Amino acid sequence: MKEVVRTESAPAPFQGAPYSQAIKANGFVFVAGQVGIKPDDPQPVGDNIREQTEQTLTNLGAILEAAGSSMDRLVKTTVFLTDLNDFQGMNEVYAKHVGDQPPARSTFEVAKLPPGLLVEIEAIAQQ
Repeated sequence: MKEVVRTESAPAPFQGAPYSQAIKANGFVFVAGQVGIKPDDPQPVGDNIREQTEQTLTNLGAILEAAGSSMDRLVKTTVFLTDLNDFQGMNEVYAKHVGDQPPARSTFEVAKLPPGLLVEIEAIAQQ
């Protein structure tokens, strides 16, 4: 069985797209890609990687909490950057959120994210 996770503490699916913030299944939480926008404002939180990564991880944490999980239960993340030169700034913020037992991670440079967005992070965590 799977269970849809939804919280008002993180942005709703982008422009009403047909996906869930997260799905709980078989003891895991699968979180859709999160970006640097606040739940009540569709505009990016800033124009730099640190601000956007901070908000992205805040959104991710809120969804994990709603699912009965937490950042310390992350097992895998995937980070998408519009510019791999932003890796260091993203990584500094990311490190503060994932603690001393960080999850496995992949990081990719992508051609494009929605306008003004620099980073997107998806995740898998234990419940």
